[in-house]
Amino acid sequence: MTKYLIYTIIFLGIVVIGFNVTILDFNRLMEDESGTALIAIVASLCVIVLMGILLVSRAIAKKHNQ
Repeated sequence: MTKYLIYTIIFLGIVVIGFNVTILDFNRLMEDESGTALIAIVASLCVIVLMGILLVSRAIAKKHNQ
């Protein structure tokens, strides 16, 4: 069950990144909505990395308990 939740969170992170890339204005990257979109992209990347670490740690724990 939690494995599917982790994959769902990763998928939602990818969707958020895709949406925020469309908002970015590369000429004014740190202003107004582009700055907010850039922060959301970085936050989504952090979530994806953390969920990946969680998946790997759960796999290691499962092998260790066997």
